[in-house]
Amino acid sequence: MEAAAGERREAGNLAGVQHIILVLSGKGGVGKSTISTELALALRHAGKKVGILDVDLCGPSIPRMLRAQGRAVHQCDGGWVPVYVDQEQSICLMSVGFLLENPDEAVVWRGPKKNALIKQFVSDVAWGQLDYLVVDTPPGTSDEHMATVDALRPYGPLGALVVTTPQAVSVGDVRRELTFCRKTGLRVLGVVENMSGFVCPHCAECTSIFSRGGGEELASHAGVPFLGSVPLDPELTKSLEEGRDFIREFPESPAFPALLSIAQKVLTEAPARVP
Repeated sequence: MEAAAGERREAGNLAGVQHIILVLSGKGGVGKSTISTELALALRHAGKKVGILDVDLCGPSIPRMLRAQGRAVHQCDGGWVPVYVDQEQSICLMSVGFLLENPDEAVVWRGPKKNALIKQFVSDVAWGQLDYLVVDTPPGTSDEHMATVDALRPYGPLGALVVTTPQAVSVGDVRRELTFCRKTGLRVLGVVENMSGFVCPHCAECTSIFSRGGGEELASHAGVPFLGSVPLDPELTKSLEEGRDFIREFPESPAFPALLSIAQKVLTEAPARVP
């Protein structure tokens, strides 16, 4: 009887989620958490209800980016209640950052314990009704990624958004992430090139600090869509550090149309589960 109740709860917790998107990259430091956060904000801007599952267990930065640090996770009959980051309850978040007594505490866990927590995040969080669940992942193609894909796969088609920066070193590592997607049967929604040049706020000239065009070339060679390039912008960095809504507050930024365009393509292409 207890096992049957657990199965019903597990099935119910993601039953109201229409689209699941994994944000991936084979390279650290390319801005996956930035893209995950801004994608969620842009989807909310489009009138969608969004959840973020932060499975970057060793570097949980999204609570800070959404000004949710120090918030408590509560229990309900369905399991853990995710943290809502706005009064309208249009964005909710679950992260290991909420479970640490000290935000500076290091998560020194071996693979099995990490995998168990990821499975618990999938089965025991009461997400409710969501249009999109955005899953922010750590870099690489290791245990956490396999555990995440395996845990989420029963809940309908998954889409992958792959993030790179323009330079060849990053593109080479991210190419392996595309191979991971093929091997695990993940549908790639497209490639995003982050940190794609710096637009001078005084003269509007764009300087390609990290080379240029690597993401678009990668997408072309892999035969997947190129979703767009997001330039470096000090206002974007500042908004993330202060937990502000960049999409709402900085519509004049050169990064704003890029992020909105990426979100629009995700709205069009993300696979939906069949009721």
